[in-house]
Amino acid sequence: MFRRTATAIATLLTLTTTAQAQEFTFSVHHFLSPQSLTHTQMIEPWAASIEEASGGRIAFEIFPSMSLGGTPPELYSQVRDGVADVIWTLPGYTPGTFPRTEVFELPSVHMGDARATNLAIQSMMDTLAPDFEDIHPLLVHVHTGNAVHLNGSDIATVADFEGLKVRSPSRTGAWMVEALGAEPVGMPVPALPQALARGTVDAGLVPFEIAIPLGLADLTTASVELDGGARFGTSTFLFAMNQASYDSLPADLQQIVDDASGEAFAIAMGEAWNAIEPTGIQKALDAGNTVTQLDAEATASFDAPFAAVEARWLEETAATFDSQSLLDEARAAIAAATE
Repeated sequence: MFRRTATAIATLLTLTTTAQAQEFTFSVHHFLSPQSLTHTQMIEPWAASIEEASGGRIAFEIFPSMSLGGTPPELYSQVRDGVADVIWTLPGYTPGTFPRTEVFELPSVHMGDARATNLAIQSMMDTLAPDFEDIHPLLVHVHTGNAVHLNGSDIATVADFEGLKVRSPSRTGAWMVEALGAEPVGMPVPALPQALARGTVDAGLVPFEIAIPLGLADLTTASVELDGGARFGTSTFLFAMNQASYDSLPADLQQIVDDASGEAFAIAMGEAWNAIEPTGIQKALDAGNTVTQLDAEATASFDAPFAAVEARWLEETAATFDSQSLLDEARAAIAAATE
């Protein structure tokens, strides 16, 4: 009896101590599956590191696959308005809301190295800050870049895009699709598999990394990259915290969140995205698909449409800020971060 009572008391004390330790519990909401790289190699380790460093004073509840409700384009408003404490989403799902950050999506800017572009973004966060006045950014990053994944056709030249319906992740991606002579179809990436299966789109712009959890190797017949593995632009991603949630933390816990969300985080995620691309390529090959890397001559034919996208972005944003200076700064930052 004494042993059972002592055990019960010890258990109660442990639970009481744990409850007292967890001073803050935050929700984390995103649209990808719990098997995705974002969930398993980014969000879960980030949350675990903060929980450990805070001695359990901070705890996170992670909700993948939009399980808190809403649609992917609503994630930004959810974190801004406090519906969720932390979110991961694409700025491109709310076109025009993050115009400065768009510079890294341009096909003439991102060179296919997620690590280098992530470091460039980190170095320019002060310049990009007006895009994030209503939230607390934890990490702004890219993936390795968009390959073209096609069902029933292939791409060898710019002319082969003519008439295709191509899923685009953002307005800059849509501009590129238009410049290539195709029809852009905007949709959150979870909708892409069904769109391909139904023939709503002929192709999608995504990296091989996201093609893995979406099962795109079984829904497409061909994938195309540019010379040297360069891509058709990229997407920017936003990992952010509600400002009031962040402000509710005492200074020591804010520092723990900041330490987990800085340059080392950007490097680690850039390297993770770069490293997983060969796995996605191999899955496509194993499914019997073709994976084509265009040669230098064919790639050069894309210079003109890519330049047209750049010019359109400069024109669209020139009245809001000095977009040419921002473009020059982004290019220089990526060059400086490229190993």
